[in-house]
Amino acid sequence: MHPARIAELLQPFLSPTPNSCHSEPGRRPGEEPAVPAVLSAGQLQSISTYIDILLRWNARINLTAIRAPEEIVTRHFGESLFAARHLFPRVSSVSPVPSVVRDFDFARDQRPTTNDRVADLGSGAGFPGLPIKLWAPNIALTLIESNHKKAAFLRDVARALTLTDINIQNVRAETLPPSTFHVVTLRAVERFAHTLAIAARLVAPASRLALLLTSSQLDAARSTLPHFAWDPPIPIPQSQSRLFIVGVLEPRI
Repeated sequence: MHPARIAELLQPFLSPTPNSCHSEPGRRPGEEPAVPAVLSAGQLQSISTYIDILLRWNARINLTAIRAPEEIVTRHFGESLFAARHLFPRVSSVSPVPSVVRDFDFARDQRPTTNDRVADLGSGAGFPGLPIKLWAPNIALTLIESNHKKAAFLRDVARALTLTDINIQNVRAETLPPSTFHVVTLRAVERFAHTLAIAARLVAPASRLALLLTSSQLDAARSTLPHFAWDPPIPIPQSQSRLFIVGVLEPRI
């Protein structure tokens, strides 16, 4: 898919959140994304390459039920980048140029320089983990995927996009050391409550658990993990039921 079309489709997910009364997860003072975020030409080309690889692999193994490239952009990349820009807001002292498609100008805007350890549990086709890595390249990303074929796909994408500091763990998440990561993400998993507890175990004290879920799962998330302090949920653009919510693990007294 042409990068310009990808940029057009992603624009609603990179625009400011309409409900300004809600604080945004992960926002630090002065970093609220009050203007539309932009993607560089290189990032858009990486997304285009990723889509090509996903469609090729999806013909052999079931990575996603979504087959149309434009729907892959909005449903998978849009939702993932929506989470990314809230988790790792861009620092910007001036408004960006109007176009979404441009080479990134570090004198005007700066991508997050965080070196957080981030884990994506049940990564599957790589969402939201790999788009978050494209958005915030300095994070140390661990993709946790127990299925061997899906893990092989993730390695193929990481190689093709020349992404560094990525650790693909082809294991069950229960076997990983607890309290390891600064951010743990979870999206579209089976046995939600069970997997949620496993994800929470991986979160380091005072660190974040980021969930992409449906409104029907919201109460279960809060009740299953009462020791997390939850930010208000944020509706995901172009969806009637999808939400993004972040909880911070409170220190145990």
